[in-house]
Amino acid sequence: MIEPFEVRIPESAVADLRERLRATRWPEPATVDDWGQGVPLEFARELCRYWAEDYDFGLAGRVNAFPGFKTAVEGLGIHFLHVRSPEPDATPLVLTHGWPGSVVEFLDVLGPLTDPAAHGGDPADAFHVVAPSLPGFGWSDKPTGTGWNVERIARAWDELMGKLGYERYAAQGGDWGAGVTNMLAKVAPERLIAIHVNMAGVPYDETKLGAPTAEEKAAIGDLLRFREVGSAYSQQQGTRPQTVGYGLNDSPAAQAAWIVEKFWEWTDNDGSPETALSWRQMLDAISVYWFTETATSSARIYWESKERDLSAIEVPSGISIFPREIIRPSKRWAELRYTDLRWYEVLSKGGHFAAFEQPEAFVGQLRGFFRSLR
Repeated sequence: MIEPFEVRIPESAVADLRERLRATRWPEPATVDDWGQGVPLEFARELCRYWAEDYDFGLAGRVNAFPGFKTAVEGLGIHFLHVRSPEPDATPLVLTHGWPGSVVEFLDVLGPLTDPAAHGGDPADAFHVVAPSLPGFGWSDKPTGTGWNVERIARAWDELMGKLGYERYAAQGGDWGAGVTNMLAKVAPERLIAIHVNMAGVPYDETKLGAPTAEEKAAIGDLLRFREVGSAYSQQQGTRPQTVGYGLNDSPAAQAAWIVEKFWEWTDNDGSPETALSWRQMLDAISVYWFTETATSSARIYWESKERDLSAIEVPSGISIFPREIIRPSKRWAELRYTDLRWYEVLSKGGHFAAFEQPEAFVGQLRGFFRSLR
């Protein structure tokens, strides 16, 4: 059964958050004057002050502006937004977020994707969009047992699209959403029209490609730097998600800092994350985790999916490379894995949270890729 679902944030939960923020026991400042040891104290204090005093707590209304639903898939309650296009021949599209993301990332692209004519576009580029919350994220249920890895999520998404009456559909994702999208190409290739990702995980193979170009060397260097100094969160969530969850679930200051560090490191900003995402956008994203108490359950996707499938993807594929993405394979590099690559573009601005940071460019990439397939 598919039932309508509305997000609700009780006033009592807002009051509790404000009380906790005002009672935060702050640490001393870092011994460096930048972000090299993590979120600077001054920034963290201002972010939390803004959250308690100036933030617009209308998050529920912003999500509920789009039709929301919940249904049992693979035995778990899955929340999803389902925005049907007024164009009857629109392409069904399942849009998957990652960590530390949620369906909130997509609120600015749902209108243009589903109703291009109302946003200055071509009606032929329309999509029927399904945007689920990953298991243990947002308003989806939290798994009570093990086994919810990327493959199982992909099978659940295929089941969900079938329940909604979509015999064939397209898929798009970034971060863990890219992993789910790639896996859909493995578990349901006959039902996929095509896939598009804005984070393409492909190992560099010098035996096939030879020495890397200057551009590829830069991308490899950035990836190595991420692994050396930027991936501690992944190691922690992939090995001890329960332990890290106690602090994040109890302290809104900790939850805010845990996520905003990624907004600093992964967005295309000018040194501080609010130059890429507004305070409200960042706090909308953080508030989803806080009010749903999903810091721990969302972290478990790293524990569940430590073994990554990097085998060839044979369905028609599109890749958009944003300049501040964690991994940025060149076209020839990407083709090692995406064997039917139909679209590859490098954009001039944007980072890891493509739809959130650059909604117009994100929409343009999807429209362009799927238009090229017609």
